[in-house]
Amino acid sequence: MDSFLLELASTSQVDTMPKYISLDQQYSLACEELKHPENPFIVRILQEVKQDEETLKKKITIKIAGNNRLIPVQKVTDDDFQILATIFTNNVFLTGLDLRYNLLSDAGAVHIAAFLQRNETLLHLRMTGNKIDNKGGMYFAAMLQVNNTLQKLDLGDTDLRTQSLIALATVLNYNSAIKAINLNRPILYSEEEETTIHTALMLKVNCTLVELHLCKHEMKNFGMERLCDALYENSTLRYLDLSCNKITRDGIKFLGKLLKHNTTLEILDLNFNRIEDDGAFYLSEALTTHNRTLQALAVTNNNISGKGLVALAESMKTNLVLSYIYIWGNKFDEDCCVAFAELIKSGRLKPTGTDVDPYEVDGNTYFAEVSHGLKRHYYWTPSYGQPDNHDENASLAITPVAENL
Repeated sequence: MDSFLLELASTSQVDTMPKYISLDQQYSLACEELKHPENPFIVRILQEVKQDEETLKKKITIKIAGNNRLIPVQKVTDDDFQILATIFTNNVFLTGLDLRYNLLSDAGAVHIAAFLQRNETLLHLRMTGNKIDNKGGMYFAAMLQVNNTLQKLDLGDTDLRTQSLIALATVLNYNSAIKAINLNRPILYSEEEETTIHTALMLKVNCTLVELHLCKHEMKNFGMERLCDALYENSTLRYLDLSCNKITRDGIKFLGKLLKHNTTLEILDLNFNRIEDDGAFYLSEALTTHNRTLQALAVTNNNISGKGLVALAESMKTNLVLSYIYIWGNKFDEDCCVAFAELIKSGRLKPTGTDVDPYEVDGNTYFAEVSHGLKRHYYWTPSYGQPDNHDENASLAITPVAENL
């Protein structure tokens, strides 16, 4: 089957079809030619793709997400993608492809990487949740040595390991196209933080990357120090995601010093670490006295008490650039609730720029949680409403490269 697919692609049988044949018809013809059963989910998605002249001018993104709760889903397999590659390879209008949470493995990663080596139009690809493992990650690293078109790549929750993470970091020393990459939740067994060290070395020389996600990397204070040291020499990174790591107040001390000099970071995600009050003090000092670039700070679930949260609130009175702050899951007290209530009442902090909503009962101020954040709908699609609502996904409003990733 593999050899026949290569022959089909090379002889451009799909490419010779009349241009008015829709994508779902091309898919059906390819399945018939290769004697492969059609995937009804793929057929339905391709039928919904508009191919009118106005849409094609804007280019198209095809979302074949396997975790869609709203329509029946038969997840995409490695063989399914082999068929898709034959119709996507020469489609100049396709600029985005969302394949998250399907059944693609390292075998499928081979075909996707091969497809990307030939393709010169695809700008963003989401592979989230497909267990391509270390071998699949290595295929993608090899692909990035050839492909100079892809700008956004999501390999989060794909079971990457140390070897493939180091390979990806190494290739980003030279790749001048990738602007955003998601490497969330790899499987790491070492406590030496080798992957963080290689990522830091890459950030010293990379002058293209705008957005970097390192959630669940088992990063500790040592890794945080290496990363901060590297960012003194980086002048392009605007969005840094360090959520769900093991960073404490000692690691935030390095970050606080960095923020006094850094003039590019706009979004900082520190959710689900343990920075405590001292970490909040380090951040508030930098924001009060020096930094005038950071627009969004997320510190939910960081064991910060009222004193640390009040310090962050006070910094916003002096720092008029910081416009989004997310604090839910910490230890609220009356002073903290009053401080943020005053920020909202005065208009300094918009109600849509935070994840707490102050209210009063018997003269006391409390917080209620609201569904606002940097990327609330990154891993799931809401049953109603817009999944790209900017109040719930503020990163889309601040850093446009985050769109579609």
